[in-house]
Amino acid sequence: MPENRAAKIAEPFVCGGTAATMASIAIHPMDLAKVRMQLFGQLNPGKPVPSFATILTNMVKSDGVTSIYKGVDAAIGRQLVYGTARIGLHRAISDELKKRNDGKPINFGMKALSGMASGSIAVCIGTPFDIALVRLQSDSMAPAAERKNYKNVMDALTRTVKEEGPAALYKGLAPNILRGMSMNVGQLACYDQAKEMVAKLLNDPMTNGPAFTTQVGASLVAGFTAAAFSMPFDLIKSRLMAQKPDPISGKMPYSGVVDCAASILKSEGPLGLFSGFSAYYGRCAPHAMIVLLCTESITSGYRKAWGY
Repeated sequence: MPENRAAKIAEPFVCGGTAATMASIAIHPMDLAKVRMQLFGQLNPGKPVPSFATILTNMVKSDGVTSIYKGVDAAIGRQLVYGTARIGLHRAISDELKKRNDGKPINFGMKALSGMASGSIAVCIGTPFDIALVRLQSDSMAPAAERKNYKNVMDALTRTVKEEGPAALYKGLAPNILRGMSMNVGQLACYDQAKEMVAKLLNDPMTNGPAFTTQVGASLVAGFTAAAFSMPFDLIKSRLMAQKPDPISGKMPYSGVVDCAASILKSEGPLGLFSGFSAYYGRCAPHAMIVLLCTESITSGYRKAWGY
């Protein structure tokens, strides 16, 4: 039936985007703490970076519980665009490659290529929402006189364009593409590979899809690889997106990806590229598990609803 064909084409995008949005809402406080930990070294050179628990506790004490969901509207908008594209495209590309491989599982290299291609395309579509999200999350860290006091995601987007020009919505695009590629390889490609390996260990034939234990084991692996692969690029992306011109000289702190990375290495050392890793892993691991487990469940329900 024509409607079933359309439903099959839309399946990875609808199911993946829904799962990504649910996951983003669930782990938003961790994402907020992660961004603040990444920017702390830039705003407070020489001072030890506080833990994510300390950051969240202080925010709740000073601004109430709702403060830890600052920017959640931008996070939802980002996942509806970026999450839908990166997961949907990866599944669509992987399925097509599998079909061309006579229905046999594709090797990890092909899975990685699919992850990199889908991740880079998705980033180009979703970066404006990423800009808005970072700015909403980091604005209260600035001195009171320098705060923008954005009301919501649309206010952040429109004011950024008005005050800095349309190009400002794509600040940090290069590291964001690298992050998107590494994140997709670490999360989706590694999940697909781990799923096959875990299924063999557990003697799961996966005839009607992977068993729940297989899904959990594979998603645990994917949560770690996603964080480890993408952390340095995520940190550089956050700093480039949040940077503001010096009020006196008008000069930006960083001229680009290489300059930002070199500055971090010089002032904070190699471990500076992994500043906030505890919060980042705390965000990536549950986010990956929720996305991957929910995608499997939502896909199963979606197929039953459409009768195929």
